[in-house]
Amino acid sequence: MKPKIFLSSPHMGGREQEYINEAFETNWVGPMGPHVKRFEEELEQYTGAAHAAAVSSGTAAIHLAMILLDVKPGDLVVCQSFTFSATANPIVYQGATPVFVDSEADTWNMDPEALEEAVNACLNGKISGKPQKPKAIIPVHLYGMPAKMDRIMEIAGKFGIPVVEDAAEALGSDINGRKCGTFGKFGILSFNGNKIITTSGGGALLSQDEQMILKAKFLATQARDNAPHYQHTHIGYNYRMSNVVAGIGRGQMHVLDSHMEARRNNYEFYRKYFESVNAAGYQVEMQTGPDGYHSNRWLTTIVTDPEKNKGITAEKIRLALEDENIESRPLWKPMHLQPVFSGTQWFGKGISGKLFNNGLCLPSGSNLTNDESGRILTVLGGLFK
Repeated sequence: MKPKIFLSSPHMGGREQEYINEAFETNWVGPMGPHVKRFEEELEQYTGAAHAAAVSSGTAAIHLAMILLDVKPGDLVVCQSFTFSATANPIVYQGATPVFVDSEADTWNMDPEALEEAVNACLNGKISGKPQKPKAIIPVHLYGMPAKMDRIMEIAGKFGIPVVEDAAEALGSDINGRKCGTFGKFGILSFNGNKIITTSGGGALLSQDEQMILKAKFLATQARDNAPHYQHTHIGYNYRMSNVVAGIGRGQMHVLDSHMEARRNNYEFYRKYFESVNAAGYQVEMQTGPDGYHSNRWLTTIVTDPEKNKGITAEKIRLALEDENIESRPLWKPMHLQPVFSGTQWFGKGISGKLFNNGLCLPSGSNLTNDESGRILTVLGGLFK
């Protein structure tokens, strides 16, 4: 069998081991430690966020944001539907109800028109039977493409609703130079093994509000009060990042920009190929974005409508790649179509459902080699003749 080509595998830069060794040499292998503090400072410097809390996962960061915004049972939270379930699950952790918003065609992210419709429905009592102002709005920067944050923030400001940006896939992406994760009340990052940089597992909560981040760190460390004994006046969580994991993150920060450049090069490689395919009579679409929207191109994605592409479906491409031991993956299944969220309210025009039905993520790792790219083109060339 040919060697596996992964969709997006971890890619070490070389200095990670240096920081890990330092943690072991100082015997600082547990939670907290100097690497955690330095990693947070490096994230602040890179993103432009005033404050950062390094935690165990992006999911933990979203959960902490829900707690800090006082989301409780019976509350409503407006959430982008086209995303991974980790965006929506923390809403339910708090006993609140997600109200899902569909995507728009330009970025594939939260549709501002549908967002305003959803907020008005909440305020008019059409969701729960009583007027309620949503406790938060959660847009997602999908596959690294920034959402339409100017319009989303305008709507959020109009109604006085805080925004939690899920930038788990968008570290390094920006809108006219402003980094994703710094527009809302909170920003969320993920360092899972498939992300643009990884700590094996981990995440971060960003904010301009120092007190909120201090409280997040307190809650993430089991909410232990300042006392010589173990005393707790709040429910806490074991969400803090370990010093070893933070050391990996510090090593990865040295190669973040080069990883982003490599992934953007992957996107250009696929773009040029599908440009030639389309010139031959096909209509394969790619995620683009408005002017000024700079995506890290975490994953390169395509949409192929079989009626426009001689019967070639995304699933046919996926299976052909799988036969050659090449990993690809359908686009996210929208949350409002997931069995676990059956019966929840959603607003939009069904764009995310069409994207899911016809979309595919292609191998996009920053360590993708020329030989691997050639293997991928061979498979694609057998389909798009």
